This record gives sequence, structure tokens and C-alpha cells, in this order.
Amino acid sequence: MSRKYFGTDGIRGTVGQSPITPDFVMRLAHSVGRVLKQKEARPTVLIGKDTRISGYMLESALESGFNSAGVEVVLLGPLPTPGVAYLTRAQRASLGVVISASHNPFEDNGIKFFSASGTKLSDDWELAVEAMLEQSPVWVESVDLGKSRRLDDAAGRYIEFCKSTFANDLTLKGVKIVVDAANGAAYQIAPKVFHELGAEVVAIGCMPNGLNINKGFGATHPEALVKAVVEQQAHFGIALDGDADRLQLVDNEGRLFNGDELLYLMVDERLSRDENVPGVVGTLMTNMAVEVALKSRGVAFVRAKVGDRYVLEELTAHRWVLGGEGSGHLLALDKHTTGDGLISALQVLQVCVRSGKTVAELLKDVTLFPQTLINVRLVTGQDWKSNARMTEVTKAVEAELGDTGRVLIRASGTEPLVRVMVEARDADQARSCAQRIADTLAA
Repeated sequence: MSRKYFGTDGIRGTVGQSPITPDFVMRLAHSVGRVLKQKEARPTVLIGKDTRISGYMLESALESGFNSAGVEVVLLGPLPTPGVAYLTRAQRASLGVVISASHNPFEDNGIKFFSASGTKLSDDWELAVEAMLEQSPVWVESVDLGKSRRLDDAAGRYIEFCKSTFANDLTLKGVKIVVDAANGAAYQIAPKVFHELGAEVVAIGCMPNGLNINKGFGATHPEALVKAVVEQQAHFGIALDGDADRLQLVDNEGRLFNGDELLYLMVDERLSRDENVPGVVGTLMTNMAVEVALKSRGVAFVRAKVGDRYVLEELTAHRWVLGGEGSGHLLALDKHTTGDGLISALQVLQVCVRSGKTVAELLKDVTLFPQTLINVRLVTGQDWKSNARMTEVTKAVEAELGDTGRVLIRASGTEPLVRVMVEARDADQARSCAQRIADTLAA
């Protein structure tokens, strides 16, 4: 069965348009509550949110929906998505709920869920919720209604958890870091984590007003961070996205490093301490240079579909712990159950502090292959998969690239687009090959 509301990361959309409306979100919470009560008499859910102005409205709707189904609610206030995952597990709650549209602009919002163990939920669970949404609500008697309360110092508890993932024998004293929280959920938490580990912190993108999340700051707009690092003569710049599960990092020279490079550093840190790293999971978009570098060090590499939930599925299947995406979603399952921008940053800083080397020095043997990505807009009804000319040209390009590059053609999950990506050691070759394939799809 296909899902009607759930996408790759919960339910997301423009506020005020279906399904991100108060009435639907209340029905959603009621339906989730009924699904929970099939296995537990008195479930408890935690609700956290980012800094969007619509979070107040959606929080109230969720609270009412859960209470109406006889579910206890614990409100966490603004908190990074991985913070909600952690507290759900630490508080032995039945479910964690996050109100966030991650890196999207403030006009959007969404709802995503974590299991009692702090992991993303299965497709089957989401289908069960959607099936419940089709049924009429069943309000519990007044005596059985759920109650709500706030968790004192939710942010402080999460800060201590983040700090616990940094090696006890290391300190960030003498390290100057620019921290950019995208005016999002980590605006108070991120600066404190690095400061309490000893760093001198310069905070930018930490003044949310409900309307400026991800606007000109954060992991999706790293220009502000690059500028600030150079101006402040800082050692590092750390950029998170709106819900703080994504990381971008800048070094002292203002060079930006993406998630593929940072994933390699996390592997390198463990190998340098003679830890066993049997394999790593990337995605279809992970740069080929990282795959080549990992395999040269005896580390297996597997590609998952784009999306951190699919990376997690592959990690679980292989019983590995490290994986991620170029966008900065990084997973270290020996530290946390889900992707966490703050914890990923601490893992990278740890290898730099321990080795005494810069990020550039640690990555001197990993030069990313140039990638060209072309989006081709489809006309209604266009069957691009059966395009014989595209197939013919793609095979010719793959033969030309050999083992020095690769081709990836995939449909967008949100727009009528086909994305053509070609990766090669030579940038001109990547551009030329991608354009040849894209031209066969142009309507």
C-alpha cells in the first residue's frame, strides 16, 4: 500500500494547506493515540518543536488530539529533533513527536515521530495510522482523558547528553568556534554545548523570531558562516539546519566541508584508534571519492536510497554504526539512535583535537569528484523510463566513464522532475556527459 500523508520524513507541507492544518493535525494525534492504545493502556508522548510561529498552533492541536484519545502529553518546548529522540528513550515514553519542517522556510511545517527506542518508525506503523485516520474518532470518557505537563529543563538534559559523546580526556579549550543554529531549534542549545566543553563561541543565526528559521543562515545557507569564520579568525564554523539534525562545517580558511567528507572523518577517527569499522552506508548521491577512499582502507561501502531513514535501514541490516548523506545528515549509532548535527560536529572536532590536524590535513587524500546535477522538467504523462534514446546515451556515457565516474538518474519525489547526475574525475567531462543525457529527456 502507498501512503497518503506520510513522506520520507513524516508529514510535511505549507501551513494552512492540507494536511498542515489544525483540524487535520488534531485528528492525526487522535489516530496515533488510538494506535498506541492498541498495545498500551495509558501511553505517554513527548512533543518538541522548532522555532516556527506555526509551532504554537500545531502543538495545541496535537495536545488536544492526544488527550482526547486518553494519551498523556509531555511538552518539551523548542528542542532539536534528535533531542526529542533522546528524551523519548530516556523518559521511557511511548512515542516522540517533533513539530518541524527541518530545512524548509518558515511557511512550511511538519510532524514526525520517533519510537519508544528513539528511532524512526516503520512504514507499517505509518500505514496503521493512516488507516485509523479513515475511521470516525472515538472520544474517551471524561474520566479517561489524558493530561499534559511540561518537562523541566528538557534542553539542559539534552545538552548533557551531547557533551557525554565527546571524549572525557579531551577539551575544546583554546578553540574558537562560530556556531550557526539557523535561527532554529538549537538556538540556545548549540552555543552552550560547545561553550561548556571549553570552546570560545561566537553565535550567529541564534535569534529566532518565528519567521526567520533557515533564512540566510544555517546548513542550507552556509555563506553567513563562511564569512563569520574568516572575520572572527575562528578555528571552526558549525552550521545546523532548522531542527539541528543536519551539519555543515567550515575550517579556519573558510573552506566548507559537506557531509560526505565529514562522514569520512568520523570513520578516520575510529580507525586511528584501532576500532573496527567493517562498513559504512552512504546514499546514491554520496561522492565516489569517499567510496574509493574507504575501500582503500578496507572499509566496505553500501549505497542506500536518498533519505536518512534508508541509511538507517541499511545500517541496521548490516549491523554497522556509521552512515550519512552529503547534505549533512550523519549517523553514529554508537552515540545516538538518529542523525544529530551537534553530536556529529563533536565527533569531527574530536578527531581534530586528538590528532592536532586541521580538517583539510585530515582530508588531504580525499578529493571529491566533480558532480553535475541537471533537473529536467517533465510534461504531464511523459514516460521517461521507456525513453530508448536516453537508455542508449546513458550506456555510452557509462562506458566512457568506466570506473572513474558514474551516472545516476532518478525522479524527484516532490516535483515533476527527473534529476540527472554525472560524477567524474574531470569537471568538464561530468558537465558534458550530464548534458548529453538531459538533452534526450527535454520535452
